[in-house]
Amino acid sequence: MTATLRAVTWNLYLGGLDGHVQTRLDAQLDILADLAPDVLALQECTNWDVNGEQRLLDTAHRLGMAPALMAPSSIGDGRNFTALLYRPSRLRLLARRVMGAGVFHHALLRALLRPVEAGDDDRFDLLTLATHLSYTDGDTRLREARWLTDYAGDFPQVPARALLMGDLNCPHPNDPTPDWEQDHPRNMWPRYRSIGAAGQWGGLDTRAVRVLLNSGWQDPETLTDTPKTHTVGDYWANEPPKYRLDHILTRGLAVKSYYTQETGRLSDHYPSICDVVLDTPKGAAA
Repeated sequence: MTATLRAVTWNLYLGGLDGHVQTRLDAQLDILADLAPDVLALQECTNWDVNGEQRLLDTAHRLGMAPALMAPSSIGDGRNFTALLYRPSRLRLLARRVMGAGVFHHALLRALLRPVEAGDDDRFDLLTLATHLSYTDGDTRLREARWLTDYAGDFPQVPARALLMGDLNCPHPNDPTPDWEQDHPRNMWPRYRSIGAAGQWGGLDTRAVRVLLNSGWQDPETLTDTPKTHTVGDYWANEPPKYRLDHILTRGLAVKSYYTQETGRLSDHYPSICDVVLDTPKGAAA
């Protein structure tokens, strides 16, 4: 049998919270409920560990999902979390692991999922990676991205199908080069520009995404021949460039659609949505 699996990634900006008020989060969850993801990566789940991870559990309940993992950022005040959820009516969680602790600025979550219909047949397993790469600079993001390249091709004890989802804080290689003097304050250039050995400024730093694609991860924009729209650039007055910082990359999966959904000012990022073909035993070749 062939069905569609929906993957969504969204940076919620401070967990959808404004102080103790969660009006934004409630509106974000309404949007996510309409999107009905089967796997969901969330970044900046600020203070979601409070009261025994109550906001994570409430989010899962409202969306008909279950938490696979949530982990704090390695750097910072301990309030920033990355979360991965899945829909248990469609997928079974086989294994989970936090990877790269102390290496990633934020976090890397790994889950092994299997379609419910597959039973004990591991041919249909899906490796799902959820991450949030560093905002500080391209060198750090490149180091973090190298933790993800193994899964772009054949690798021991790794299934042939995989998703990589997250706020990579790295523009798409095809994003236009900004007018640096007009579009970014000089003190923020190190976030997005490459820097030479002598400290001289270079161009837009897209190395983290490039190394992932060059290693074998597939860009759904290429597979569908349809570029998705920007995920940032409409929120902060001092950061107007319209970059695609949020990405879902695939391995061994046919992609049906890939797009950005504009959500107003609910966050400083827009969610990215990717629909892939999910074969299960009834529709697979023996």
